[in-house]
Amino acid sequence: MKVNRVQLKKGIYILPSLLTTCGVFCGFYSFIATMEDKFDVAAVAILLAMVFDGLDGRVARLTGTSSAFGVQYDSLADVISFGMAPAFLTYAWVLKPFGHLGWMAAFLYLLCGALRLARFNVTKPDLLGNSFMGLPIPAAAAVIASIVIAFEDLFFTRLDPIIMVCVVYSLAFLMVSNLKYPAFKQLEFKKRVHFTRFLFVVLILYAFATVPKVALFLITGMYLLSGPFFWLRSIVKNPQAPQQQGIDSK
Repeated sequence: MKVNRVQLKKGIYILPSLLTTCGVFCGFYSFIATMEDKFDVAAVAILLAMVFDGLDGRVARLTGTSSAFGVQYDSLADVISFGMAPAFLTYAWVLKPFGHLGWMAAFLYLLCGALRLARFNVTKPDLLGNSFMGLPIPAAAAVIASIVIAFEDLFFTRLDPIIMVCVVYSLAFLMVSNLKYPAFKQLEFKKRVHFTRFLFVVLILYAFATVPKVALFLITGMYLLSGPFFWLRSIVKNPQAPQQQGIDSK
């Protein structure tokens, strides 16, 4: 990969890079917690990495500190926090008894996540829209983390390994698919919205404040199913028209 050394010599922006670094730290700490059999802690670390991943890009745009370095650094951080960390957590949690079949399933998740990020990096900026093409890798990581938290902290057990293998394969397929997923890029806090939308946001916040683990499990599951749902709905509404694919994003 050819690096623009002229731009790199000018320096990098501290604030968004620090936020990205915090995300990398959370992903790395997820490895440590997994090796110590603290699976729920490892899952929480992945969720914290999602918070920093959402903040670094928004802060960069608000402060005018976006850069090519930041984009590449963010993608590498995503591979660690949302690719390797969830894959390792899944393998250590329930897939280890399957031997090489278990870690190959975890590897497939990592591979598809990395391919998805690579596809995002080569997408032309003028093609970006308000939908993702394929399941975003942070959302896939959130699904795994929410399952671990729900079963470890609420049900005091572990998900059946066969079911978890199906989940991992489904996530891998959805990440590299052409299914549309909502991007929420047009969500602006300064603009007026319909009362029902405001009420919906309030209800989500209320659910997280009341039963956060259950709400996390349900919301990640609903987002996971939204891609196939929108695809089926588009077929039912207009089965003869060619499907317009969403535009890739992280």
